[in-house]
Amino acid sequence: MPKKTLPSVANNPNATDKVANAILAFIGKIPDTARHQDANPSKVSREITSNAAAKAARTAGLLALPPGPIGWLTILPELVAVWKIQAQMVSDIAATYGKKSTLTQEQMLYCLFRHTAAQAVRDIVVRVGERFLVRRASLKTLQMVAQRVGVHVTQRAIGKGISRWLPIVGAAGVGAYAYYDTGRVAATAIELFEKEITIEPKAGEVA
Repeated sequence: MPKKTLPSVANNPNATDKVANAILAFIGKIPDTARHQDANPSKVSREITSNAAAKAARTAGLLALPPGPIGWLTILPELVAVWKIQAQMVSDIAATYGKKSTLTQEQMLYCLFRHTAAQAVRDIVVRVGERFLVRRASLKTLQMVAQRVGVHVTQRAIGKGISRWLPIVGAAGVGAYAYYDTGRVAATAIELFEKEITIEPKAGEVA
């Protein structure tokens, strides 16, 4: 009987490009929100985080249920589904701090991926003392950042893929990680939006 081999996302030369393209596609439009500036944004943000984390865990867990090779096909859809939940959460948190109107793609990338790919996003959002400086990026720069993030995400997907060979138990682990990951995204968003934010104009724009 032939030995079962584990397909590897890392061995797919197009994997990183697919992840990067998926990131660029979903950050192309900042999610709308029904939230408004709140007198107690910290408390409301915790509630938003709890709801989003639970939703992300359920979504990721369900998509991770298919076992074996079929499960590998759900990795990117799972990532994108969770990112969309997290992006909505970031938009909602920004609104509670009165920052929704100035929320940019650069800030979204920073919030979503700072905890997993800090080096990739360090040049687009920079903390300077008690404020944050957001550097508006060209499409080429956003593509480069997405590509760097894609490398980190693809490497992490190897571990996620292994869990596909452990149905139920693996799905529970994937769901738990999505819950934890969403909490990390929220922490970054809260840290960003509770500070003063200065947004640099793009090259050629008037400040």
